[in-house]
Amino acid sequence: MRVTRRTILRGALATTVASALPRFSFAAQSLELGAARIDTLSDGNLVLPLSFVSNDPKAVPILKEFGLTGAQVEPPCNLTLYRDGTNTVLFDVGSGPDFMPTAGKLQAALDALEITHDDVTHVVFTHAHPDHLWGVLDDFDEPIFANAQHFMGKSEFEFWINPETVNTIDEGRTTFAAGALRRLQTLEDQITTFGDGEEILPGIASRMTPGHTPGHMSFEIRNGSNSAFVTGDAIVNHYLAFAAPGMAAGSDQDPDLGAKTRVALLDQLASEKMPIIGFHLPEGGLGHVERQGDAYRYVPEA
Repeated sequence: MRVTRRTILRGALATTVASALPRFSFAAQSLELGAARIDTLSDGNLVLPLSFVSNDPKAVPILKEFGLTGAQVEPPCNLTLYRDGTNTVLFDVGSGPDFMPTAGKLQAALDALEITHDDVTHVVFTHAHPDHLWGVLDDFDEPIFANAQHFMGKSEFEFWINPETVNTIDEGRTTFAAGALRRLQTLEDQITTFGDGEEILPGIASRMTPGHTPGHMSFEIRNGSNSAFVTGDAIVNHYLAFAAPGMAAGSDQDPDLGAKTRVALLDQLASEKMPIIGFHLPEGGLGHVERQGDAYRYVPEA
């Protein structure tokens, strides 16, 4: 293994984490997909104001049904690791140390599975929000997955790498834009962009699911007759997004488009009974969608 400043830092952090946490505590769930394997990895959780879910008064009784009556929500952050014997593909990279102290725990999950940074052959981004992108660089601004090929949807990449985005995005997301710009400029020569419906790697096809961000991508993974769907933040929680998918979500940059995308996606996933991996869904994020009257519900895998 090539030794860099990043390797030395990682080793020190791994020793600290190992002494403080039980083994495997951050490796959440797994799914056998034919000859391949999917693991969900915890990056910790976010702490957000309840208004980030929705400001619609109609949301209040639904949120109460799920016990959400306080001022905050604490959504989990689940990354997806796919291994097919040839490729080791990480979907999103988490927050790193610069976003929230409750997140940025990916290293512990990788250590639990004995996965090194150099083992990761490909990094695939659903979108460029901090909890999905900011963990891509180390404390020396070096790419953490230095040997991996990085992928991001073309329209998503172009939106965030545009220096004017920080001046045109809404005020609450200017930090998002500045942080994305710095990281994407550093990674620019290592990123491959793609469009909707492309097979970016064998068995991994992109699916444009915009609204949460302008070029948000989800991914369908197929291995033989088996499949699973990485939703990213196209489905951003397990309560309102399912019970009232047409309701505007406060976390979506384009709430109307996000709702339209969500309704169509949930209909497809419920019809096809395809396993899903949701970045902010509970219990590791691996489950499936079931219809419930005119709405849906999230069912975690046992």
